[in-house]
Amino acid sequence: MKGFNTRAVHEGQTPEKSTGAVTPPIYQTSTFAQEAPAKHLGYEYTRADNPNYQNLETALSSLEGAKYGTVFGSGCGAETAVLSILKSGDHVIAGNDLYGGTHRLFTKVFANFGISFDFVDATQPKNFEKALRKETKLIWIETPTNPLLRLTDISAVCEIVRKKKIYVVVDNTFATSYLQRPLGLGADVVIHSTTKYIGGHSDVIGGCAITNNKELSEKLQFARKSMGLNPSPFDCWLAQRGVKTLGLRMERHQHNAMEVARFFVEHPKISKVYYPGLPSHPQYKLASKQMAGFGGMVSAEFRLSVEQTKKLISSFSVFTLAESLGGVESLVCHPATMTHASVPKKEREKTGVTDSLVRFSVGIEDTEDLLEDLEDALAKFRI
Repeated sequence: MKGFNTRAVHEGQTPEKSTGAVTPPIYQTSTFAQEAPAKHLGYEYTRADNPNYQNLETALSSLEGAKYGTVFGSGCGAETAVLSILKSGDHVIAGNDLYGGTHRLFTKVFANFGISFDFVDATQPKNFEKALRKETKLIWIETPTNPLLRLTDISAVCEIVRKKKIYVVVDNTFATSYLQRPLGLGADVVIHSTTKYIGGHSDVIGGCAITNNKELSEKLQFARKSMGLNPSPFDCWLAQRGVKTLGLRMERHQHNAMEVARFFVEHPKISKVYYPGLPSHPQYKLASKQMAGFGGMVSAEFRLSVEQTKKLISSFSVFTLAESLGGVESLVCHPATMTHASVPKKEREKTGVTDSLVRFSVGIEDTEDLLEDLEDALAKFRI
């Protein structure tokens, strides 16, 4: 098999036959001409399928070491498709430190359809085993987690349910396929918000679900078509453009993130730093074993009041205050009032998402400029 970066550039990118265009075109069409009823060239209607979908699916599946991929209009769309394989009475076990949008989808949408959810400390695989019921059909893992960067031992969890009819789904958005391959560790489905590192330029919304299970893949394709979870052809084209530089960008992201994390560790106004690449991280050994690198996300708690913290993150010149992550530009956000605002305060704080926690998506700018920006902003506050 060819290397990651070679596949990222070439998979799903066959030159267009009629003109020889190296970059395949955008098939911005809603429908496709048919020679006779049900006699066509493989495409009927873009809600169901489109050449740009298949191009991106080919690339993303290859990078995850998988056979099948399905792209969606958003990361939440991919999650919705996966959850749609369940029925009323089924049970899901998930980590208690999830992205707020995922938690909201579980508790505010699918719980209304008779699907039950238990949330456990996912850093301990035995907690999944303790929570198992006869109705359990799905285990949902996010590793590293958003925003506390906790890890789950994917292989250990998969081993627990290996002989049971329970699917293991891993949200691989933070690590990306460049740093972590959950299917090779035993998972059944990998999902990504392609909005983030895969697109990489903060100009596209998308999601995908990847698997080696043909039956599951067919169900995901059906869900996209039936529930209107499809992306636009242009969004897929943009995401595929981003895929080509994924490996290069991730190297730079994690280089800068490590430097930011080290800066925070030494700074007197920082009380706690969350980054799996630090030897002080409680799961540093697991991160070193399970991942090929430590990623571009860093979270930190400041020795500042809530109001001071809000002023701080609104005063940077290089870091932009915004939701989302994984773009080439550095972003900062306050999870308690932004990405995780939908999680009840008591539940949020119980998992560690406090009012003093700040999440940094470290971009690919010059390292010195990022550190200077942080230093200048922190210098304005006294403790």
